[in-house]
Amino acid sequence: MSAPDEYLQEFGNFAIRLADGARGQTLHRFRDGAAVFNKAGPFYDPVTDADREAERVQREMIASVYPDHGVLGEEFGEEEGKGPWRWVLDPVDGTRAFICGTPSWATLIALEYEGAPVLGLIDQPFTDERWLAYGGRCVYSRGGKERDCKTSGVTALEKARISTTDPLASGYFNDREAAAFEKTAAAARVARYSLDAYAYALLAAGELDVVMETSLQRHDWAALAPVVEAAGGVITNWRGDPLGEDDRGEALAAATPELHAEALAQLKI
Repeated sequence: MSAPDEYLQEFGNFAIRLADGARGQTLHRFRDGAAVFNKAGPFYDPVTDADREAERVQREMIASVYPDHGVLGEEFGEEEGKGPWRWVLDPVDGTRAFICGTPSWATLIALEYEGAPVLGLIDQPFTDERWLAYGGRCVYSRGGKERDCKTSGVTALEKARISTTDPLASGYFNDREAAAFEKTAAAARVARYSLDAYAYALLAAGELDVVMETSLQRHDWAALAPVVEAAGGVITNWRGDPLGEDDRGEALAAATPELHAEALAQLKI
């Protein structure tokens, strides 16, 4: 069921406030000695005080304005709501980029209606860039100026710019997935790496054409789908099914349906 349109502008304005609230916790810590913790025992899965404090502020804002809304966040889990709306928060997507001083991390905010993302926001505070999508429109803002986003329109893989965060089997891919990405990237014009959610924002802006990843959780992808789709792109898992309908956290985003279909064909190895 689609979300009631009359609420989306209100929630879009509130998502901007949530992003601003997160900026108040992340930006001053970036490149300035943020405290880093490992939350995965023997495996390195970093989290910073910026992640935690940003999500804490966002949760407080939601509870104050929309106490019946549910919340799912990377750092503090799920709080069930009393209605069809749920906010999905990833305060610092790309924590490894954050702790390395690379401005490709982003704050991700999604709003779901009856389990489906209907609003997505990607915010990069350091570069002052923001992508907000709902109601079939994606708007890019920077420095107080706004413009509508549109994907590149590229339809052939041989002309495409492709990205993934880590192309190696020792990263987020297993051996089969790494081989599938390598095959697809070899057929593309150029490949770039280590962009995390920022890659999907660049795809929506027409600067990249294909993004492939696995090992994503709901807080990683819920905000991405509305942004990519509202800009004219296509995003599914690696079999063409909706995001979340696999156990590997797959995502394949492309600028056009034709390009998406060609990339899907490359993945059949």
